[in-house]
Amino acid sequence: MNRTRVLLFLFTLSAFLLSPLNRADAVRLKDVASVKGVRTNQLVGYGLVVGLDGTGDGNKSPFTSQALVNMLENMGVHIDKNDVKVKNVAGVMVTATLPPFSKPGQSIDVTLSALGDANSLQGGTLVATPLKALDGKVYAVAQGPVSIGGFEAETGAGRSQQYHVTVARIPNGASVERETGTTFLGKEEIVLHLNSPDFTTMSRAVNAINDQLAGKYAKAKDSATVNILVPEEFADNEVMLMATLENIEITPDVAARVIIDERTGTVVMGQDVQLKPLAVAHGNLNVEVETYERNTSPLDKFNVIAKDQGNQLVPVNPGATLGELVTALNVIGVTPRDLIAILQSIKAAGALDADLEII
Repeated sequence: MNRTRVLLFLFTLSAFLLSPLNRADAVRLKDVASVKGVRTNQLVGYGLVVGLDGTGDGNKSPFTSQALVNMLENMGVHIDKNDVKVKNVAGVMVTATLPPFSKPGQSIDVTLSALGDANSLQGGTLVATPLKALDGKVYAVAQGPVSIGGFEAETGAGRSQQYHVTVARIPNGASVERETGTTFLGKEEIVLHLNSPDFTTMSRAVNAINDQLAGKYAKAKDSATVNILVPEEFADNEVMLMATLENIEITPDVAARVIIDERTGTVVMGQDVQLKPLAVAHGNLNVEVETYERNTSPLDKFNVIAKDQGNQLVPVNPGATLGELVTALNVIGVTPRDLIAILQSIKAAGALDADLEII
């Protein structure tokens, strides 16, 4: 991305973010909050991928040899561990995410990651592998042909590899065997957690919920938690209550914040970022934010003037915001690197009423 495109991007983004709040800023409650107890669960298991074309673990991974011997013993095949050659077998860690309310018989995706020194999992098949949660119980069983989404080729001139061939996936490769036990039936209270705790957003959410339910059913516990009593009309029908609640629209409050990525020269700012009167000298560039009164109004107004080495003046409309400062600097061709340095200096001087976060 060249300098012109970066400056145009910053100008457009600042104009968009600094526009007044409107209905488009409203979001559904389901997009900014989660329900207590409704979450995914992580599953894990150890398995064997067989049928590899000489790209397995070999004999340097004793856990693979031991696992293969144990599997054969369970099938009634007795064999000495020292006689086992596992170049076509790889030991893998199998992981999966169990969605909430999953039922037995449903399928979920699994990911396989080689544990030993296998070169590739291409063309292999995962043998039936139980997947457990942290409580030690089996919630799913995985099995099937693996897909690595890449390739590995080797010729006399060298070796060519695309993507990561020691990590593979099996879409719908695990069958759910046990429920997590989460239910809404018979609940007297539902608890919601905001994804980004904020007192103003919480206050708006409580008011919106009470307006929707026509009563004082919601009560905020803190900036992140709201307890909602189940109205009598939704007794034994809590799913319908949740469908009603999650579609309530609120306008989240956004803290004044400026995000800077020094590696790419990217600057992203919120809509409530304001400037105090200041003067900045950066190289051959001079920036001044001054106050003055208009129409004898007691309310101070701001004016921003930026001047480069060619003495080009670019005034900004009264009511100085960081967005207007960025616009003025863009007009005279300030680079993103210079803009980042200026913003850091303004924050250090205490003239930027926002959090400055560098990533």
